[in-house]
Amino acid sequence: MNDIELVVNEVMEKIKSADIVTLKILESKYLGKSSVLTKILKFLPQYSVENKKKIGAEANKAKNIIKNEINKKKEDLKKSLFNEKIQKEKLDCSQIFYFPFSKGSFHPVIETIETISSIFKTLGFSVDEGPEIENDWYNFEALNIPKNHPVRDTQDTFYLSDTKKLLRTHTSAGQIRIMEKRTPPIKVIIPGKVYRNETSDASHSSTFHQIEGLFVDENIVFIDLKVVLTEFVHIFFSDDLDVRFRPSYFQFTEPSAEVDIRCFFCKGKGCKVCKNLGWIEILGCGMVHPKVLGAVNYNFEKYRGYAFGLGIERITMLKYKIDDIRLLYENDLRFLRQF
Repeated sequence: MNDIELVVNEVMEKIKSADIVTLKILESKYLGKSSVLTKILKFLPQYSVENKKKIGAEANKAKNIIKNEINKKKEDLKKSLFNEKIQKEKLDCSQIFYFPFSKGSFHPVIETIETISSIFKTLGFSVDEGPEIENDWYNFEALNIPKNHPVRDTQDTFYLSDTKKLLRTHTSAGQIRIMEKRTPPIKVIIPGKVYRNETSDASHSSTFHQIEGLFVDENIVFIDLKVVLTEFVHIFFSDDLDVRFRPSYFQFTEPSAEVDIRCFFCKGKGCKVCKNLGWIEILGCGMVHPKVLGAVNYNFEKYRGYAFGLGIERITMLKYKIDDIRLLYENDLRFLRQF
C-alpha cells in the first residue's frame, strides 16, 4: 500500500512539469505492462483474500488517477500550444494592406437594374423573373399579338431550331406567366434580358435589358399608373423634373401612353440628345388590355390593371450621359472604371 502511494506521489510530481513527449514516457512507465502498478497486481495471489481486495482496489484506483491526470495534462498542453499558435499567427485587421489589383464594381447596367428594383420595392412592388426562352403563346398570342399581326415585324425575333421556341423579345411575356400562377392583387416588376434580330449601332443592340411592371387588382385606374411612374422618375432622376404622358399604342394595353421627361441636358431648349424636342421618351405604359386578362382567365369586368416597360440600357445611357450603347458591352476597362 505504501508502494502504491509513493508511485502516485512520484508520478503526479513529474506530470506537473512534463511536456507531450515526457507524458508518453510516463504513461508507458506507470501504466504500461512493465509498470510498478502492473507488477503489484501480478503479485496479488501471494496475499490473503482480504488484502487482495484492498491492494487490488487501491492499485486500480491509482492507475485511474494517474491516467486521468496525464490526459488532463495533455489537454492543457494542446490548449497552450493552440493559443501560442494563434498569438503567432494573429492578424491585425486594422492595418492597411496593399492589394495589387483594382477593385471591382457593378457594371452600369446592373447598377441601374438594382437601383430601379430598389425604387419599385419601396413603392410596394415585388421582384420576379421569367425564362429567356419562350414560346409563341407567352411572347405574342396571350399579349393580344396574333399571328400575322404587323407588330410582329417590329420585333424581329430569334427563333430556335425548334420553331416553337424563341428568345423572348420583351419582358412582357413574364406578365402572362405570373398571372397564370397567381390571383390578384398582383404588384410586381420583372427585370431581364431580351433579344431582337437587329443590327447593332449606337442606339440599338440585339441583346439588351428591360424591366416590366404589372399591377392588377380591383378598381385600378390610369391615375394610379401616373402617380407611380411620376414618383419613380422623381426618385431616379430628379424631384424637379417635368414628366408628361403622351398617348400611344401598344397591342397589350388600352389606353396606352409613352412617358417623357424634360430633357435635363438642354433644360427643354432642344439639343441632339432630345432631337431638339425638349423631351426624352423613357418608357411605355398603359392599362392592361381586357384580352390579355382574358387570356389568363381573369374576370376583366372585376379586375383591371396597368403595365409598363422600360429599357435599362436607355435609362443607363441617360443617367451616365453615354452616347453609344456598344460601349456597355465592349468590356473596355477604361470605360468601365469610370463607374
